[in-house]
Amino acid sequence: MRLLLAGLTTSLVLWALPVQAQVSNDQVVAIVEALRLAAPKQPTDELYSAWKIKPSLIPQWSRLCIGQELTVEEFVADTAKARIILTCVMEDVLATEYPASGNEEAIAIRRAAAWWVAGNGDLYDSGDIAFYTKKVLNFYQDLRANPGDFLPFRIAK
Repeated sequence: MRLLLAGLTTSLVLWALPVQAQVSNDQVVAIVEALRLAAPKQPTDELYSAWKIKPSLIPQWSRLCIGQELTVEEFVADTAKARIILTCVMEDVLATEYPASGNEEAIAIRRAAAWWVAGNGDLYDSGDIAFYTKKVLNFYQDLRANPGDFLPFRIAK
């Protein structure tokens, strides 16, 4: 009887968890890779790494996610560490944007991409940002349909 009651309690707790718990590691890794694939290919003096990140964000994100403040140079030089940091950041972003999307995965991905490029998920369907968020969504959907394409990038928790 105790086991049955414990199982029922666990089920109720899991059912009541917020939507953020529904964001999987594979979803987060796929959006991180989609953001990389959608990043502008031309070199720029203002954005760094394969993801084209503002240099001011790198020390802050690295400190929050790995407990070590990386310089831009360290971040750019260590793609594996950069991917871990970006997975950490985008896990929180996607968990926030998922409920804001009405729990629609495609809209959540586009909202997260809008946050990435403009700092505001609400802009996912506005002007040039809409073009970019659709591009990220297309890459994301391709990666999710062919998970072997990004298997090496999965982050162990």
